[in-house]
Amino acid sequence: MLLDYFAGLSARKQILWCYLIWYLVTVYYRFDPSLELWLNSMGISLVIGTGLVLSVAVPAGHKTDRWQIFRLFMTPFGVSSFAALIKGHDYIFVFPAATVELLVSIGACAIFVLFVFLLRKTVGKPSI
Repeated sequence: MLLDYFAGLSARKQILWCYLIWYLVTVYYRFDPSLELWLNSMGISLVIGTGLVLSVAVPAGHKTDRWQIFRLFMTPFGVSSFAALIKGHDYIFVFPAATVELLVSIGACAIFVLFVFLLRKTVGKPSI
């Protein structure tokens, strides 16, 4: 079931997964145990996520997509914590100046996309 999900990922969803991979690599290399950083990120997530949910609210009686709701809260959390983690670490745009960290980020995304491609060839499932 999980393999079917990955085999059917559209290019847009693969990009979202690569965002998550890039974020997790950054957290691995730049983790800050400061409770303040994570609480502030959760607070921003709550405020902005609520606004985003209200802006895309579905009419009464229609089913909401729980993954979309999750992403609407997770995105501001990721953005705010990412910005705090990279501050003062010589990033250019979202790219780390540290070559190893950059290569790991790019490599992890490339491996994921290759995994989806090969899985699709094996399972034979078109993208959704």
